[in-house]
Amino acid sequence: MPDFNMVIYEEDLIQLEKSLGGLQEEANARFVFLIDRSGQQLGCVGDTEALDTTSLSALTAGNVAATEGLAQLIGETNFASLFHEGKRDNLHITLINRDAILLVAFDERSSLGLVRLRVAQATETIGSTLAEISRRQKERRAGDDGGASPLPEITDEDIDSLFSD
Repeated sequence: MPDFNMVIYEEDLIQLEKSLGGLQEEANARFVFLIDRSGQQLGCVGDTEALDTTSLSALTAGNVAATEGLAQLIGETNFASLFHEGKRDNLHITLINRDAILLVAFDERSSLGLVRLRVAQATETIGSTLAEISRRQKERRAGDDGGASPLPEITDEDIDSLFSD
């Protein structure tokens, strides 16, 4: 499984959410989520107020993992996309760079064909952004002296003083 433990800075989040918002609008989707392979939500746009977004993200990642198991049983590496059709709502799930999962929910105002077309276009942009984030993260790790604090302005003394009586 890819290592997607990374820090996403505000400017990256803004760029990702702009791409997600564009996809939502162009696909006429209810909402769009970007999720890492562990089920953590990286970004979302759309009508999500009535949703348990944490559970939806975790279950989507679990669904992808289970489907990869099915794919391997029949000799496939994975399935690049999944589609779940409901009476009112549908879910389209796509892997991006094998590091992240794109979840698009849509209803009768859209179609599977339109969603697939717009997802194919958006995955290039989102995938490029994620690849750039990953590249920068690797550079930071390579330049790390092994013991440097991720928050250089906080000293060990500051941390000790928080936990002392």
